[in-house]
This record gives sequence, C-alpha cells and structure tokens, in this order.
Amino acid sequence: MPRRLATLLTAGTFALLMALGVASPASAAVSTAQKLSVLSSWTQTSATSYNAWNAGRLNKAAWSEYAFDWSTDYCSSSPDNPLGFSFSLSCYRHDFGYRNYKAMGQFSANKSRLDSAFYADLKRVCATYNIVVRPACYSLAWTYYEAVSIFGSVAAVQQSDIDRAARMKADAERRAALRG
Repeated sequence: MPRRLATLLTAGTFALLMALGVASPASAAVSTAQKLSVLSSWTQTSATSYNAWNAGRLNKAAWSEYAFDWSTDYCSSSPDNPLGFSFSLSCYRHDFGYRNYKAMGQFSANKSRLDSAFYADLKRVCATYNIVVRPACYSLAWTYYEAVSIFGSVAAVQQSDIDRAARMKADAERRAALRG
C-alpha cells in the first residue's frame, strides 16, 4: 500500500505541474520561473518531492527542455553504500539540487534546504533497515548530513566515522543474537 500511495502522489504532483504549465514537454520554451518551480518541487524534504524527482530521473527525456544537469558523482569520495546502507540515490538527488541551483545562480538561498532534504532522504533509507542496525545507519546519515552542511560535500566523511558506525552495527547485531 505505501508504494501505491507514493506512486499516486508522484502522479498527482506531475499532474499538478502539467496543469500549471511547468511540466509540459510540448511547450516552446521553458522559462526560468518554470525551471525554478520544478527544481523547487523536486528538492523539498518530503517523500513526495523525492518520488517526483526520481520519476523525472527515470524519464529524463520528458524533461529535456528544462536542460537539467543530471550528472552525479553520487557520494563524492565517501562510500555510496556505507556498511551496506544504500545512500547512492540520496547523494544523487543532493548533487542534482546543488548543480542545478548553482547553474541558476540560486544556490546560496537554497543550500540549507537541499542539505535538509538530503538528510531526510537518508533517514528514509535508514528507516527501511532492521531496527537492530538502524541506529548505525542513522549515525552515518547524520555524519553525511554534517559533512554537506558544514563543508558542502560528503567527501569530508572520514573513515573513522564509518568505523564508528561499523562498531555500532556489529555491537547491535551481537546483542540481538544473544537475545534471540
């Protein structure tokens, strides 16, 4: 049921954008206001925003007139999937926001929200893991968020941060095995 709801919300978001005229691939030219509107709708902290961005990512051709920069280095030089936690798409959306707002000359005004959306995405990823290892995932999510918030890049994540989360994960798994 949650997947169906997400699909419906994504479709609803797209329909709304179509009605507003900001998602019409048939339009002659995309205005700066239209591009900023879609960019804003795709870089909010909500799951609906993430799902709308992901739908666009999976159908880039429909958005070609917007000339979005879809390039990514995922989590820069930090692991994309630290300790097996799948952070790569969260990093991709974060890159999307950074690159496109920079290209639009609107980065400074949006950086804080982009970083908050990144953290919300990471926490949603962590929520999908077993409760035993979830604290280690949340610890890494916070570390990745702090790196982009303070330094502007997840490249600032240190191996010691990952090692600390690995110890948390191993300890939690060991305690769970003893209980169970």
